[in-house]
Amino acid sequence: MFLLAAAMAQPILAYANSFAPVQTSTEAAPDAVERRSVVDAVIADLKEHYFDHGVAEQMAQALHAHKQAGDDAAAEGEALARLLTGQMRAVSHDMDLEVIFSEDPLPQRREPSAEDLARYRRMMEQDNCTFEEVEILPHNIGYLKLNSFPDLSVCRETAVAAMRKLNNAGAIIFDLRDNRGGQPAMVQMIASYLFDHPEYWFNPRENTTQHSWTQPVTGNKLPDKPVYVLTSHATISGAEQFCYDLKMLKRATIVGETTAGAAHAGVFYRIDDHFGIGIPEVKAINPYSKAGWAETGVEPDVKVKAADALTAAEKLAERTITNQ
Repeated sequence: MFLLAAAMAQPILAYANSFAPVQTSTEAAPDAVERRSVVDAVIADLKEHYFDHGVAEQMAQALHAHKQAGDDAAAEGEALARLLTGQMRAVSHDMDLEVIFSEDPLPQRREPSAEDLARYRRMMEQDNCTFEEVEILPHNIGYLKLNSFPDLSVCRETAVAAMRKLNNAGAIIFDLRDNRGGQPAMVQMIASYLFDHPEYWFNPRENTTQHSWTQPVTGNKLPDKPVYVLTSHATISGAEQFCYDLKMLKRATIVGETTAGAAHAGVFYRIDDHFGIGIPEVKAINPYSKAGWAETGVEPDVKVKAADALTAAEKLAERTITNQ
């Protein structure tokens, strides 16, 4: 499910932008005029924003043909959103395209004010930037429980201090079971501690550029240490990127449950008070044979209940350290 853009773009716990859950407990039935307006807006947004202009034109023609045929004549709010989503995907085969419906009025988007940013900074300071726990467990196993990937401009020092505390550990466990995602820059920064050379870091929301690689960290001793990442069904978005890339690079063992499956590869555009559309604006290069985590989530290497993941990872880490 694509998540809705919040009232303002603020660097909080969502992946690349701030989002709020879609509310769909009841449905309002748009009349024929509104249905036509929604379809026309979807067509216009596809033509303007979708990264493949040729496919956007094909989708636009298909949506127009369905509208002319009256295929959406009886569709209510949620049903209309599903119908249009299916019509787009039938042409594009792009699972990151989605029309959504919200019973509650969708907020207008605005840029964060200085007051918003100050409030966010205070919140992060009070919550130690969501670095909940950093410690060395028995057998010299480093443990970091991280509940988001916060804004790097606010939380860099906290992140550096946490990773420095783990620098002499014999193995590392990242606990992302309650991690709700966050900023790609922080995801990439923490991942950089796990490599002694630049590695391409796949991000479905960004074009591939010179910034798409991890950067070696001076004085870092972790690149050759075993890594375990704990997951749950609540592990989502940027936390899934961390899991997926490390798994594809064979740099970590994922322990726990399959993650939520929310890649958020599109940008959200508000159509009216109740309808919006998520559109991928870029085509990131995924170098791996396995598709990304959208819809399916990241499968763990060791499948256990989330509540048992830490114990399982500790046993794996202890065995690996003992055998080294």
